[in-house]
Amino acid sequence: MGNMMKVIGAKDKVNRENVNSSFKDSEDDIVVVLEDYPAPEISEPIYRKGEKLRVIAPEAYWWRVRSLQTQKENYIPNSHVAKVYHGWLFEGVERQKAEELLLLPGNRVGSFLVRESSRERGLYSLSVKHRIVKHYRIFRLDNSWYYISPRLTFQCLEDMINHYSDSADGLCCVLTTPCLSGTTPQSDANPGAPPVVMRRNFDWKKVDRSQLVNTEGCTDNMVSYGVRNSIAAYLSLSSSQDPAQMKAESRKKKSKSFYALPENSLATIDYEDDF
Repeated sequence: MGNMMKVIGAKDKVNRENVNSSFKDSEDDIVVVLEDYPAPEISEPIYRKGEKLRVIAPEAYWWRVRSLQTQKENYIPNSHVAKVYHGWLFEGVERQKAEELLLLPGNRVGSFLVRESSRERGLYSLSVKHRIVKHYRIFRLDNSWYYISPRLTFQCLEDMINHYSDSADGLCCVLTTPCLSGTTPQSDANPGAPPVVMRRNFDWKKVDRSQLVNTEGCTDNMVSYGVRNSIAAYLSLSSSQDPAQMKAESRKKKSKSFYALPENSLATIDYEDDF
């Protein structure tokens, strides 16, 4: 029995390793175009900057790729693309190129990417689209934990991204979607024509005051139940309170609806990188 359990456990372990390996392999072949190719001055580009491709066959300098958007297959120099892992980790993308990618149409406020330095592996920065593109150096401790602010450390980059996706916690804004994820919020999309609501002509002079105040037993009424309720509440309130008293209470409510944040709470992390 014990031997059987050991065999089953070993089989499950192998299966998990195979799944993890296949998942990694499926991510390894995704790249993003860094520059239009060919250049517009040479001919009509086959692949545009920001377009995501799947690598079919990496052959030395030239890679055969397929566009995830158009399904077109062709060759592209590997110097024109960067590998993307987890959807947000861009390999070998410099600061300026990160800004160009984040400023492409379709990226919303909070769109982000983590970029690995092309000069030294293991050095990362977080780039976030806000009013401008902000950059944050990601530091690494001797125990391999990561941090942007020293007061908050993470065991891995995934944990860091998950945390700042829930709370800005000192960053310029909450992380929303990975750069070039292709998700455009409804508010950013071009609004269509406003919906047309058909209303019949309504003459307030023909409405009996009893219909406005009476909220019970009126099933066939020109004024909706909600409107009648609101009017009745307003009339009862205005008749029982002095106007000066109502004005004072209104000022009191307005004063409670405003809360000024302390100046020190507006401070953000500013460990901006230089690569």
